[in-house]
Amino acid sequence: MFLELLRRRYSVQIGKIGELEIDFVASNPKEKIYIQVSQSIIDEKTLKKELRALQSIPDNYEKIIISMDKNYALSIEGIKIKNAIQWLLEMEL
Repeated sequence: MFLELLRRRYSVQIGKIGELEIDFVASNPKEKIYIQVSQSIIDEKTLKKELRALQSIPDNYEKIIISMDKNYALSIEGIKIKNAIQWLLEMEL
């Protein structure tokens, strides 16, 4: 994900809010995206952990959880959930 974001010309940083960490804060002159990456979020504890970090961000930029899970809700409280392959295929050049 990191290398793909760089390839797409995003500036990529790690975010931190208190004790919570955001995997990637990707930005360019047009947008900013907060991204959490997890192998799977089927386990409720893992899902809550990934959501908590994104829910604690006070702004309204796009927030996404990317995982290898295929059949999952499209969004939870405005946080998009995407399959990694789906996300890679839909990113614009």
